[in-house]
Parts: sequence; structure tokens; C-alpha cells
Amino acid sequence: MTDLSHLKQDFPILGSGVHFLDSGASSQKPIPVLEAMDQFARTSYANVHRGAYKLSVAATDAFEAARHRVATFINAASDDEVVFTRGTTTAINTVAFGWGLEHLQEGDVILTTEMEHHANLVPWQMVAKRTGATLDHVAIDDEGRLDMASFEDKIGPEVKIVAVTGMSNVLGTMPDVKTIARRSHEFGARVVVDAAQLVPHAGVDVQDLGADFVAFSAHKMLGPTGIGVLWGRMDALEETEPFEGGGEMIANVTLHESTWAAIPHRFEAGTPSIIEAVGLHAAIDYLDSIGMEAVLEHDKKLTAIALERLGDVPGLSIQGPKDLTDRGGVISMTMEGVHAHDLATILDENGVSVRAGHHCAKPLMKCLGVAATARASFYVYSEESDIDALEKGLRHAGELFGVS
Repeated sequence: MTDLSHLKQDFPILGSGVHFLDSGASSQKPIPVLEAMDQFARTSYANVHRGAYKLSVAATDAFEAARHRVATFINAASDDEVVFTRGTTTAINTVAFGWGLEHLQEGDVILTTEMEHHANLVPWQMVAKRTGATLDHVAIDDEGRLDMASFEDKIGPEVKIVAVTGMSNVLGTMPDVKTIARRSHEFGARVVVDAAQLVPHAGVDVQDLGADFVAFSAHKMLGPTGIGVLWGRMDALEETEPFEGGGEMIANVTLHESTWAAIPHRFEAGTPSIIEAVGLHAAIDYLDSIGMEAVLEHDKKLTAIALERLGDVPGLSIQGPKDLTDRGGVISMTMEGVHAHDLATILDENGVSVRAGHHCAKPLMKCLGVAATARASFYVYSEESDIDALEKGLRHAGELFGVS
């Protein structure tokens, strides 16, 4: 396994006795990210795009440098394909309301999956209600993978948009997005990928992936909250109307009508998250210094160790695929006779931080036949000692509840 143990010293919050296993919800930030944001706030902050004075010009240069850094990280064809948003949820809503309301009508089908986060379900429900389009969902199989036979059965000329996760935040499953995109395009459908988990852990080459829209968030990839990215293929962005109106996104305004600024600025109404963009830039630099192949290898090796260790814990069931062919560093668990929230509370008392609940994926919970799970998720600062503490805490929980 790639040894990333030296990285933990870069995360001040991860002191002695802290076993942080909730990176799937929000990751911690390393010193270089914290310092970049602090330095910018202290020496270079001003509003962007709007001032002719030197400080504003410098801030604008830093903001646009972050856009360029994102573009190179995901191999976008142009910086103009990178739209800054408040996060993955806003990015997907931008597509749903900016593209969906413009192009969907009664008789059309929006195809999503049973394993989606609410952020890739609820916006499409709202758009379907407004346009008369129909929602359909690709099933998952017994192992927690996307059922490609179900996808093939449902894809067709009536499907106008396919919305799919790049990596399940509950199961760790990584669907075959490239095949889904290729087949969807054969029927003329647009493809939007919720890559909130995929980009931080596996990286994405958007040109190779083949989708039309890809959404992700800085706070899940060592950066700050409040900023995310919508990447769009230029022809897809040109078909999309602005999701929000106001300052910055206009070319001209009269009392009765407006015209839009060029892409990507037409999708960035209002003052953006400027300091946060600097933090995202620093986070990408940090991840690139590790290498995304090493990040994914590290996640997979820790997951393999955890699956083996936890498999012997009495009463514990693990959701999702057991092999690592197409899954990332997420493990969702239930323990017989122990509610997920009780399990998380006991783990917390043992210094282990995990997430408990439905993880904004209630339809998936219903498919799995559980009300909630406790979820451990790994990242670059996770170590085998964190798994030791997780196993110890789970066994302690079982003992407290008399699980055998």
C-alpha cells in the first residue's frame, strides 16, 4: 500500500486519539489549504471582476487561476467549461432547472438510479412535476452495484437526460459511467454525473468520461465549504439557461429585458466564493502532489483491510460490494439489534467519528431494507490504526448490546 502516513501531520485537527472516518460527508483541510486561504484574506482580498484597482485585479487573477487549476485537474477542454457553484447540489440544480426546464416536456423520460443522493433525485422530481416528464430509475443488484441490464432495459429514445452517481456515498459503488454515457448518447440523451465522491478519491478526466455535465464539491476534496464545480461540455452549456439572475451574469440590462454574459460567467450570479476558490486551488495542488492513483490505491487498500477485519465482528452486516473492483473507500454498516445512531454514539465515545443515518439516500435505504446505517469513509489521512479503533469500538458496542 502506498504509504501516506506522513500526511497526517498536515492536518492539525487530527490530534492524538482522533479517528476521523467521516470524510465522505466533509473532509478535513491540510495546512497548505488553510494557509493559502488565510494569506489571501490577509493580503489580497477584494471583490472580483468589478474593480479597476490593483487589489481587485489581483483577486480576480487569483480567482481565475483557480478556475484554470480546476480545468487542468479534470482535463477540461477549456477554462470556460468550468462553472463555480456553491457545491454539488447547486451544480446539479443548475442543470436541472437550466437545461431540464428548457428541453423536457410531457412524454420525455428522466432516468436516474436507485442509489442516488437526494441532490441527484429531488431536483429531477421538481423538474418532472413542472414539465410533465416522467421519472424512471435504474435498479441496483443484490451486491449493491448498478444493474446494467436494468439500464439497458430502460434507456431509449424517450430518455432525454440520464443522471447518475460517479460513486455512491453509501455503498462506495462506482458505476460504469463511460458505458452509460456512450449508450445514452446513442439515443441522444444528455448525461449528468454526481461526482461529489468520485473526483476527490479517483480523479476524473472529463473528456475521457464522456458525460455532458459533471458536478463536485471542494469540501469533499480537502477544500472549504461554499464552493463547488459544474463542468459542462461547451455545447451542453450553450443549451443551458442561467439558474440564477442578478449581477455578474449579464451582458446588458434594461428595465424590461437582459442579455447574458459569456459562458461560464452567465452561470455565476452575484459575488462568488472568492477565498474559497483560492482554497480549492490549494487543495488540488495538494492532491496532485500525492497523485490521484495513489489516493485511490490508499482508499482501496484501507477498505480491503476494513472489510476483512469487520467481517468477523459479531452481528455486523456490511452493505455494498465486498470486492474492490469498482468500489471506493466507503463502508456502510448495520449491527443486529443496535440502531445506527446508537452505534455511532458508542464509536464516538471510543474516539471514532462516523456518520449515521440515511446519508441523504432514503430511497436507497429502502432498497437495502434498512432504516439507516453507520458509515465509515476513508481519505488520504486515514490509517490502519483508524480501522483498529473502528473494530474495537464496534466490538465494544456489540458487547454492550449483547450481540453474539
